[in-house]
Amino acid sequence: MKILSVNVGLPKEVTWQGKIVTTGIFKKPVNMPVMMRTLNLDGDQQADLTVHGGVTKAVYAYPSEHYDYWRAELPGADLPWGMFGENFTTEGLLEEAIYIGDRFGIGETEVMVTEPRMPCYKLGIKFGRPDIIKRFLASRRTGFYFAVVREGMVGAGDPIELIGQEQQDISVADITRLYAFERNDVKALRLAIEVEALPESWKGYFQHRLEKQIGV
Repeated sequence: MKILSVNVGLPKEVTWQGKIVTTGIFKKPVNMPVMMRTLNLDGDQQADLTVHGGVTKAVYAYPSEHYDYWRAELPGADLPWGMFGENFTTEGLLEEAIYIGDRFGIGETEVMVTEPRMPCYKLGIKFGRPDIIKRFLASRRTGFYFAVVREGMVGAGDPIELIGQEQQDISVADITRLYAFERNDVKALRLAIEVEALPESWKGYFQHRLEKQIGV
């Protein structure tokens, strides 16, 4: 498991459907190590902090393994590392096999898996096609967010080492499944809201879903 590319970018204004929009989704690889801090990487910012960024979404990782799928789905599209707005393009980490609360060492840093990425309209801006939002979610190839437990320098080529697990009940893929595909899985909903590392916004959402199912 390792980082193939570290990608950063500052918010910029773009025109989308006749309106000026500020977005930080345009990220490019950097060829030197950068400092990873509690809220983001040096040289990287999020534009709308109400839905992006924050302690539980400090760093976004996307598996390099998914790029072949998208090259087949979007023939002719230019897909450099960082195309999905990820900070880390990774190798060896897939949504089905990592769990909420998993902690990894990357170089001198430590991170913790918190949640999958849910796409917003800015992914459509990046790709120049609004349909990518539904296709991204339907693919279940969401990538995932890290909270930064210990700050430090990170760079392309750094190994990623599993150093601790909170639980092995709810994976990143399970959160996406419960959100978009099997919304009434009572057993999994109960498990999800007990996962300490899952952000409160997700717990509240799943608690509401559970109450609807059991008629509270």
